[in-house]
This record gives sequence, structure tokens and C-alpha cells, in this order.
Amino acid sequence: MHVLEMTPYADAIVGVPGEGLNVEQRKRLTIGVELVAKPKLLLFLDEPTSGLDSQTAWSILCLIKKLSNAGQAVMCTIHQPSAMLFSQFDNLLLLKRGGETVYFGEIGKDATTLISYLERNGASKCPPKANPAEWMLEATGATPGTKADHDYHQIWVDSPEHAAVVTELDRLQRELEPLPKPQLENEQSSYASSIGTQYYEVTKRVFQQYWRSPEYIWSKLSLIILSKLFNGFTFFKANNTLQGMQNQMFSLFMLTASFATLVEQMLPHFVEQRALYEARERPSKTFSWVAFITAQITVEIPWMILVATVAFFCFYYPVGFVHNAHGSHDVHERGVLFWLFLVQFFIFTSSLGQACIAGIEMQENAANIATFLFAFTLIFCGVLVTKEKLPGFWLFMYRVSPFTYWIAGTMTTAMGDAPVRCSKQETLVFEPYGGSCAEYLGPYMKIAGGYLTDPSSTSMCEYCKMKNTNDFLNSVNALRFSKWGNWGIFWVYCVANVFITIFLYWFARVPKQTDYFKIFSGKVETCLKRYITWRKARRAMWREKLSTRKTEVFSDSGYLSWKDRQRGEKIYTKH
Repeated sequence: MHVLEMTPYADAIVGVPGEGLNVEQRKRLTIGVELVAKPKLLLFLDEPTSGLDSQTAWSILCLIKKLSNAGQAVMCTIHQPSAMLFSQFDNLLLLKRGGETVYFGEIGKDATTLISYLERNGASKCPPKANPAEWMLEATGATPGTKADHDYHQIWVDSPEHAAVVTELDRLQRELEPLPKPQLENEQSSYASSIGTQYYEVTKRVFQQYWRSPEYIWSKLSLIILSKLFNGFTFFKANNTLQGMQNQMFSLFMLTASFATLVEQMLPHFVEQRALYEARERPSKTFSWVAFITAQITVEIPWMILVATVAFFCFYYPVGFVHNAHGSHDVHERGVLFWLFLVQFFIFTSSLGQACIAGIEMQENAANIATFLFAFTLIFCGVLVTKEKLPGFWLFMYRVSPFTYWIAGTMTTAMGDAPVRCSKQETLVFEPYGGSCAEYLGPYMKIAGGYLTDPSSTSMCEYCKMKNTNDFLNSVNALRFSKWGNWGIFWVYCVANVFITIFLYWFARVPKQTDYFKIFSGKVETCLKRYITWRKARRAMWREKLSTRKTEVFSDSGYLSWKDRQRGEKIYTKH
């Protein structure tokens, strides 16, 4: 950074043309990228002054000269340089159309060596104030509209300068042949560093990119703060009546509503980073695709932990879940576990979004797939329809849905082991016969549960069908596993998302000697063609059988009349 004089803007964002670094700074950055590779023999720069004004071009040439004086060999291609820029170079390789050499050697002070060579070999005399570069191009016929008077390539081949160059090359080759070949540390690897180093550096870079994109972070936080406060104060201080427990359950259900928006916020950043990697870093083998995809997954996790922390304070306390833990004397444990469930949910959100976009080009399609999977699994979690009321075919969705375990775990953590207090509208009022309320309803309560407001009353009984919130949780199958058990099960889905992300990116986007994606799609196409061919053959066979029997056709149930057979043919053709 110091050599390139880039220290003042070392932490600036490169940006796009018009924003971020200007043209000169971008040129310096390009040179810096080449220097980072530590070229041992030669630094090649392709037209470093193109698109620059004279002052900026001079600044870049001074930088290149500074590198040359420091011992770095630099080779540049340059287009129509001014006399001042041309004087900064030491040697020249001049090619004519077709790639044939016209001159290769020193330029000399004020281009005297080059001018002397061309004038000796038939070129017109160079005017005193002419630009040597322009005069050279006109003399050799390289300028549009000009034609050389001599074959300067043949002149170069026959010249003593060419013989001197060949002699020097032979000497260098003889001196280098006995030297041992340098052994590189990672000679067998496709990359210059280990996968651990790649992962560390790429992760650090992605962290910087997120930090330099505050609008993405602020949009996440704004969404969570507003949505969770709205949810929390909608069910503000929900009590433990029968309706209050329903409200608490649906507040937890609505806690997942931010899934789709969070995924849509995350996808553009992933697509942008992937496009940059596949266009620049992957072809140059700067780092592996494994380092890229794991870094993208890793960097989202700390921000999701921050989002979960904000959501916890905006939701947990307004709804009043903290009061449910007072009776069981585990306020801190249940609060921490509920926060861990929130962290889990947001990590699941980001990992599922990354799994959907990993092998797909369009972020809109990935967002639609992620939203569909989220909604499809959420409706079978047991809140909208309990397990007992689901059709038999859909019971498997209840069991495989990740939100079955997440909702059950959060309900058990937030609502469990708290007393129920029915409202007057929810209390069953009746008169006991032949004794007190406890004597009259005691046998029933041993089986069905619940409690009496005044068990000793003999005139009027008030009965609530639930005594503890665990009764409600049991009615919605939330107590099948423990709180920590549900938390552990949900981690399986999060880890599965990570492995699916890595697999889909490798399967669909990593170049391979064997294109498994084409093989898979080809096999699917082959199976479909075989199925269509089989259906056509089957249909033709039935038509042939029906046409050969005019009066009756044999079937498993006996003989059919001609009218029944015709009706069967119509039904078959329709299907």
C-alpha cells in the first residue's frame, strides 16, 4: 500500500464506475493485485495508461518506474504514448501486423538508440521536435494510412542487434539450466494457500463487505424491531386464561412471519458475491469454491444472532412470557433457552435461503421456492390444525416439518408449568347434588383434570377444565419431547440446510470433468421418453384388441358386449 501510494484510501470501497475509487485509483489497485501475486520474474501490465488524461497517465508511469527502480521487472503494452511517457521506458519490443518483430532493444536517452537504428536502416530523418513514438510508428508503417518503404522485419533478422539478442538469450539459457528447479510448497495444489487460510481470508473479506453495507444491516434490524414490537404489543401481557393461552400460542406462530422478508433481503448479497467469485476469483484460482460458500454461510450467523437478541427483547417481555416462569423458579434458564430458539430460527432462515439460491441463477425463483417451503412446512406444524385432525395422508408432513419441533419447543419454554385462571366466560357453573362441589365432581376431575374455584361450596360450583398450562400444551402435542429435545432436533434441520447448500452449489455450478447435472437431466429426459413410448405402445395394443373383436372382448370379469366395449374404449381414450 505504501509503495503504491494507496494508504490514504486503504479502507475505501472500490464501488462501481462513478462511485468509489476514481480511474487512477483503480489503475493503482489493478497494479497492486498483480504485485500481491509476487511475480518473481516479470510484472505484465496491459495498457496501464488507457482511458487516462495526461496528468494521471504520468502519475501511473512514475509509479511503474518506481517499481522498476526497486528491482521489479515490468512489461507494459502501451498505445500511442506521448514523448514524455515514452522516455520513461528502458527497452522496446516493436511488433508489426502479424506479430513479427521490428525492433527489440534499448530505447536510449531521448530515444537516440532507437532513432539511430531506424535511420541507419532506411527510415527518414526524425525531426528535432517530433514525438519519437509517433515517428517510429509512421516510419515502420504501423500508423493507419501509412506504408513502410522497407521490410523492417527482415532488416531486423539480418541486423547485428538481432544477433546480439540471440547470443544473450543463449547465454542466459546456459546459465539457468544447471540451477535446481524451485520446489513450491503447494506445487500439487491448484491454489496458493491451504483451505484453512482461504476460509479465514474470505470470511474476513465478507465480514468487511457486510460492515461496509450498513443499509443491509439496518434493514434487518428495522424489520425485526417493528415486526416483533407489533407482535409483542398485539398480545401484550397475555394472561393464562383459555383464550389467553391461544393468544400466546398464535403470538409464537406469528413470530415466524418475518421469514420471507429476511430471505429476500439476504439473496441479493449472495447473488452479487457469487457473480463476482465466478467471474474473477474462480477462473484465476484465487480461492476454492468451498472457502467461498462456507464463508457466506459463516458471516450470516453473527448477524442472525444480533437479530435474534433484538427480537428477544422486543417480543418476549411485552407478551409476558417471563411471568410464566416465576412459578417454576427457572426464569433465567427459560429466558436463555427462548433466546437460543430465536437464534436457531434466524440461522435456519438464512441457511434455507442459501440452500435455495445455491444452485439457481435468479434470486426471484429462489425466494419463491424458499417461501413455498416455509409456508408448506408451517401450516403442518400443529397450530392451525392439530395432529389428530389432520387427514391420515398428511401426518407425515406433521412429523417431518421442522416447525413442529420449533413451535413445540418455544411453547413449552415460554408457557409451561404455569397455573391457569379461567375467565368468567370460560368457567362452567352448575349446582352440586347431595354434597360439596369437591365431592360431586371429584371422580371426574381425577380423570379429566381441571380445578374448582371453591371446592367446599354446596350451592354453586365454578369449574375450569384446565389447571395448568401443561394441560393446554398436551392438548396440542407440544409435550412429546422436552424443551431441550426440541431444540436439539431443530438443529438437525439447520445443519442439513448447510450441507444441502454446499451440495447444490457443487452439483449445479462448480465446473467438473463430468457434468453430473447434464447427466441427471439427460437420464430424466430418457425416462420420460421411454414412458411416453410405453404409453403409446400400450394404447395401440388396446386399440388393436378392441378392433379385432367386433362382438365381444375378453376381460377378467367375463365377456363384454359391443356397446360396453365401445364405452370402455371412450373411457380409456379420455384417460
